[in-house]
Amino acid sequence: MMDRRSFLALASAASFFSYDALSRASAATPGNVLVVAQQLDNVTSLDPQESFEAVAAEIAGNMYQKLVRPNPEKPEELYGDLAESWTVSDDRKTITFTLKSDAAFSSGAAVTAEDVAFSLARAVKLDKSPAFIINQFGFTKQNVEQRIRATGPRTLVVELDGTASPAFALYCLSANVGSVVEKKVVLANAQGDDLGNGWLRNNSAGSGGWVMRSWKASESAMLEASPAQAKRGPIRRIVLRHVVDPSAQLLLLRNGDADIARNLTTEQLRALQGDDNYALVRKAAASLVVIQLNVTHPQLAKPQVRQAIKWAIDYRGIQANLVSLTHAIHQSFLPVGFPSAVTDTPFQKDIAKAKALLAEAGVPDGFEIVMDHYSAQPYPDMAQALQADLAAIGIRLRLLPGENRQVLTKTRARQHEMALTAWGADYFDPNTNAEAFCVNPDNGANARNRTLAWRNSWSDAAFTQRSLDALKEADSAKRLALYDQLQRDHMQQSPFVFMLQTTNTAACRKGVQGIRLGTLPDSNSYADARKG
Repeated sequence: MMDRRSFLALASAASFFSYDALSRASAATPGNVLVVAQQLDNVTSLDPQESFEAVAAEIAGNMYQKLVRPNPEKPEELYGDLAESWTVSDDRKTITFTLKSDAAFSSGAAVTAEDVAFSLARAVKLDKSPAFIINQFGFTKQNVEQRIRATGPRTLVVELDGTASPAFALYCLSANVGSVVEKKVVLANAQGDDLGNGWLRNNSAGSGGWVMRSWKASESAMLEASPAQAKRGPIRRIVLRHVVDPSAQLLLLRNGDADIARNLTTEQLRALQGDDNYALVRKAAASLVVIQLNVTHPQLAKPQVRQAIKWAIDYRGIQANLVSLTHAIHQSFLPVGFPSAVTDTPFQKDIAKAKALLAEAGVPDGFEIVMDHYSAQPYPDMAQALQADLAAIGIRLRLLPGENRQVLTKTRARQHEMALTAWGADYFDPNTNAEAFCVNPDNGANARNRTLAWRNSWSDAAFTQRSLDALKEADSAKRLALYDQLQRDHMQQSPFVFMLQTTNTAACRKGVQGIRLGTLPDSNSYADARKG
């Protein structure tokens, strides 16, 4: 008898074979084509100045360049990507970049300082979700063209407002939102005043190693090697296939119909360990599994209820039984690997304590609430475990699964009650998550910076100010100490339940080499991929 998971695996595999370009009788992908089975449903847009999801950042990281990038081995260090060099003025308010002379877009046109200025100004003008990463330096739609400007074909001037250090600004420019697009191509495809946003959601105009040739949401992406790149490896095409069920990914991998599987579960990875036919490329990622609690809900507005939820969860059981090879327990907003990350895990399953907190909050019998979660594994399994844990204290979860981007869209619109989600850092500085989870100076519907704190309507003036104080602290040791204490207090008081940190794994067939996974998703690279 075929069980449900086996049936889904075969069904997903069957849909994979319907893809004409790869349909064939033999179980071997072409030597110059890399086929990747991966969950792609969290991509809402491929426009780097709009996209704000891990998979979209990974794709963009392979198609676009930025002024600077983190060192893949030491992400706290930055190196020039498009920038050949840069200098900081004596008053620390101006950064002047000199661009490399050999960078070229996929069209063949040279990358100029005007393209870079246009791209950074475009992020501010579009004002999409990631815009706050650039906006925080005082850039507005009205002043950005004056403060970020080309003064020559290869010279770019960026004038800061003096509220943060130039070093911090460089980290922010290394985020996905800092990707450089080709001005001429983007404007040629603009509709009205959208600055090419509609077109770039499904296409590319970058200077990276790969070009988007085909994008079908929740189905596939096809990347081709950029004709303008001097470095040409043996892989000429990458096909990313959206395969939701990890069992289907494993089946495709074993049959030779996929070269790499990206979302295998602990059970499946364990089965591949020690098998010489496969290699597991692993990397601890700056990605956290977190439950968001929207404090507009009358019960979640009560600190005791939020505390009760945190004390009701069997963190160790979930990690050990469901995700032991893909996640580690983590309970603070800075992931392991970041400066000042707190690794203490104060919360554990304590039913008596959780019930006492509910009674203190005036809801001794609990309540019913909806929790959105991603429909791809391991989230359904984790959601069911959470449902059982919270039922033990009287909180009755009604689970609402959805595609990754559906859940993201809902939380961004503040329409959720609870949501089991993942969050990845944008750049390698503690502020990236401190701002996201702590800062919300304007809780209004039209707020400029729509952080995660804003999405959950949590506006705490003290946490906002403490985060800003830590950002501005010039003494490195004092700064890290501020972030340390901020995390510890945040764990206790915030409407965020941090559960786990992700370890990414690319399961590769024998002979597949050169795949690089990074701490941040836009460092995941196929630049050196090859098949032996």
